[in-house]
Amino acid sequence: MSSMYMVATGGTGGHVFPALALARELVNRGDRVTFLVDRRGQRYLPEDMPHREIAAASPSGTMIHRLRAVLSLARGFFQSLRAIGELRPQAIACFGGYASVPAALAARLRSVPVMVHEQNAVFGRANRNIGGFAGVIALTFADTDALPSGNARRVVTGNPVRPGFVRSAATRTGTSGDSLNVLVIGGSQGARILSDIVPAAMLALPDTIRQRLKVVQQCRPEDIARVREAYADCGFEVELASFFDDMVRRMSDASLVISRSGASSISEILALSRPSVLIPYLHAADGHQQANAERLERAGAAILHRQDEVTAEALSASLAAVLGDAQRREAMSRAAESLDCPDAAATLADAMVSISTGGRP
Repeated sequence: MSSMYMVATGGTGGHVFPALALARELVNRGDRVTFLVDRRGQRYLPEDMPHREIAAASPSGTMIHRLRAVLSLARGFFQSLRAIGELRPQAIACFGGYASVPAALAARLRSVPVMVHEQNAVFGRANRNIGGFAGVIALTFADTDALPSGNARRVVTGNPVRPGFVRSAATRTGTSGDSLNVLVIGGSQGARILSDIVPAAMLALPDTIRQRLKVVQQCRPEDIARVREAYADCGFEVELASFFDDMVRRMSDASLVISRSGASSISEILALSRPSVLIPYLHAADGHQQANAERLERAGAAILHRQDEVTAEALSASLAAVLGDAQRREAMSRAAESLDCPDAAATLADAMVSISTGGRP
């Protein structure tokens, strides 16, 4: 007999994509899933995914903004309470974003078991508000900071990635032959800091590396012209775009990835076991991008440069150290592979089923 589960999330794709991976896994097992999602998160859902829109907002900023957010969350609570009462789920999984807060509160009132999943190496603010209600806290990193106190069971599941990010035997070495492919990504629309310093860092590389180099760089649309100018007469192949719809292939072919360190980017880099140089977004909430990057650097999978300290010269030195040493790239690839949890969606689904039946994950 199929079971009914609910998944609550919202805000950014970083929250919604792993929630979708869990939902697909449960549906593939024959269960039914309905999302509780705010308006921002709803745009990431496929049209065929059942969902109920609920109100949510971050209670930060001015007093007026906080008051409006509290009223929005209260409305989301009653919407969640009604949806849970109508659908009677066996359990609900919360993936962060403030839409998780009213959903978890409503689940608590309805005596529905709650699982909370944290994508980053720092337990997020919204998740901290509901961690005490959880029967299971699912983690991407075993040593996650700011974990809430309580009796919730903790299980390291990893962070599910989008379809297609599957490691193969060919992925390990990235590009074949003598070429050195560098992939530069900064989130869905690129990052200005990467447009500012990466071209200069590439141009400062030794000739022995530049002769083998190909750069594929994601830029914000308004930055492409000046980045193209910066690479003029560089002597190696450069491809620029504001978006790549074949990211799996691009990353699989990369000898090295230069990236921000948000949860989705990190998980995809680990899934394909790519060596990386990471420049965390300086103003990420609770410093979670910095914490994510530190976990990879500590394991030997990445080199970390702080955004407020990095220079083109320092970045170029790091790139030369990795691109000029095939054995180091292989070691970084193995370290990335060791951090990956390729069965994250299945492990999350097992934990979800477990709390719905009162067992242990």
